[in-house]
Amino acid sequence: MTAAAILADWISGTRPQDLSDEVKHAVGRHLLDGVGVTIAAARLGAGAPGWTVAHDLAGPPQARALTGEESLSAPAAAMATAMLEHALDFDDTHAGGLVHPTVTVLPAAFAVGQERSASGEQVLAAAALGLETVCRLGTVSPHGFHARGLHATAVVGPLAAAMTAGRLMGLPAARLVDALGIAGSSAGGLLEFLDSAADTKSLHPGSAAFSGVTAARLAAAGASGPPSVLEGKRGVYAALSERAADLGVLTDDLGVRWEATQIGIKPYPSCQLMHVTLDAVSAAVAGVAVDPAEIVDIEVHVHPDSSPIVCGDHTGTAPPRSTYDAKFDLPWSVAALLHDGAVTIDTYTPESITRDSVAATATAVRVLPAPAAGPAAAAPGRAVLTLRDGRTLTGEVAGSKGTPAVPMTDAELRAKFAGNCGGHARAGDLAGRILDLSAETDLTVVHDLAHLIATARPANET
Repeated sequence: MTAAAILADWISGTRPQDLSDEVKHAVGRHLLDGVGVTIAAARLGAGAPGWTVAHDLAGPPQARALTGEESLSAPAAAMATAMLEHALDFDDTHAGGLVHPTVTVLPAAFAVGQERSASGEQVLAAAALGLETVCRLGTVSPHGFHARGLHATAVVGPLAAAMTAGRLMGLPAARLVDALGIAGSSAGGLLEFLDSAADTKSLHPGSAAFSGVTAARLAAAGASGPPSVLEGKRGVYAALSERAADLGVLTDDLGVRWEATQIGIKPYPSCQLMHVTLDAVSAAVAGVAVDPAEIVDIEVHVHPDSSPIVCGDHTGTAPPRSTYDAKFDLPWSVAALLHDGAVTIDTYTPESITRDSVAATATAVRVLPAPAAGPAAAAPGRAVLTLRDGRTLTGEVAGSKGTPAVPMTDAELRAKFAGNCGGHARAGDLAGRILDLSAETDLTVVHDLAHLIATARPANET
């Protein structure tokens, strides 16, 4: 059997009752986080181009995009939700695969779930299987897609979305294999945005969601895809990865070992690869009053796989070229942390990124390569700050906050969700429903509440 066939057999044969409480709770946490960052993006007006285009595509009224009111075709709804969910770069990350799992799965699950009038239990099961798929597909070749200049989420996202949609559509294993084969031809996503002010990365999940849901539909209609889409000599890994691929990582212990329980939740709305450095800098200045103007040197130790993405030639030498560019500028983000005491959604506004004082502090950042065993997103962090009076402050962390090494508690996740909802009075109700999604008869109330919260006027507006 091909790897696609093994995966498809598992996806089609797994029942909701086969999922452990641990897996269901983990999936609920990530759906909650995904809904929260989507609401935050909608509240802030982010992701508008993708939202506009998806609604222009419209189609038969099958599903609403999350936070939306108008019914669209399921592929268009999935596209709109995905682009909104990733617009702030505040969504979760799986370190081993260096992928954003939930943004490839939630949009397809919620869109097709509405189209098919699926129960909360059915949507939760499809999301669990989709999350496991995307995490394993990325981990087959760690950092291999990024090393080739491709965004891993955009490479494996169409395949995960296809499996999520296909599961809710009730496709048999053979048709799921076709869906994987078809979706593989949509795999891509250039990292060229790193050398410009472009925000194309935020658009990648939308394309993945649209392509994945469409691939499942094409397979259901009788279109075929190559069963060797993964291991073939012209398959996904041979064509798109710079590093060796181990397909056993995808197919071994399915249903026994769950990568979906190893997904990290972001405390900062920026690239995951800089989070451990931000935590190390925070540790260095904890309990110490530091005037950024008195810092003469900021030495940070960064994994070699992270440096090309968050420490490019432009970083630390000039202000960020756009708000999205700032999210991939480690020196500037470190400087903003030192000036503001935190990195939040407000850190990456058009007004914030033009501050001369922050740009000046960013020039003091020196990046030292720090190879470490394991993936870059799970590497330890170290920072040494030297002050004008000769004092040094050192911070070291074993991993970044929110990762499996330093997990975010349920209470902390709920606090993040409430913040993303702007403190809305109904945020707790929505959180409870998502964390207990299996009890929902369908997705109607979840979508109604998300729309209500996302479109509410701030309390300080009259």
